[in-house]
Amino acid sequence: MRLPFFAALAGCLLSACVAVKSSAPRAPLPEGPVPDRVSSATATTNFRTAVNRVEPAAESLCRQRSQGINCDYLIRIDPNPSAPPNAFQSLDPNGRPIITFTRSLIAEARNVDEIAFVVGHESAHHIEQHIARQRQSAATGALVGGLIASVAGADGRTVNEISRLGAGVGARRFSKDHELEADSLGTIIVARAGYDPVRGAQFFTRIPDPGDSFLGTHPPNAARIDVVRRTAAGL
Repeated sequence: MRLPFFAALAGCLLSACVAVKSSAPRAPLPEGPVPDRVSSATATTNFRTAVNRVEPAAESLCRQRSQGINCDYLIRIDPNPSAPPNAFQSLDPNGRPIITFTRSLIAEARNVDEIAFVVGHESAHHIEQHIARQRQSAATGALVGGLIASVAGADGRTVNEISRLGAGVGARRFSKDHELEADSLGTIIVARAGYDPVRGAQFFTRIPDPGDSFLGTHPPNAARIDVVRRTAAGL
């Protein structure tokens, strides 16, 4: 049998094989006029101010909700000045959580609430232990894919390739849920730090909407804003 058949079969078992059209509603426009881009000096001040207030709130919540993980966040700026707007959470070899901002994202944020929201969101990824959960999901996907290929009588090379594809599917399977979880918990962190998470989430109205694509890594922007608003209303 050909490789595409194995890939499709593994994908069906891991994700229920439900095709989703990219028909999600566009994110609602922010209330009031969209602020202009701020100066470089203001952007830098906003970043420093938000980090100084949100990081302690995130660390406190991390210690309250988690056991056995490092809650000493390191927030840094990507040294590559040409990197596109982005922020991401990673771990150093000792398990310390690192949140990296690119310079272009800092420049794109229109107010301190937006920077605070990104810090809260990325901090929440660590508290929810999404990296470990994604690795486990990838390992499960690789195992399932390999078993399917083996049972179907594929050769060793094909089994390895299907395992690799299964790992990719497994890693992506819960990524949208992880983003929404981080949006919700990030809202709590931002509010505890004294910022407005709903105002901060207006950042989503200016970035490309990923829609609701099959095996996409991020949910629709409108869904993310809705989660923030509902979480904030319940605080």
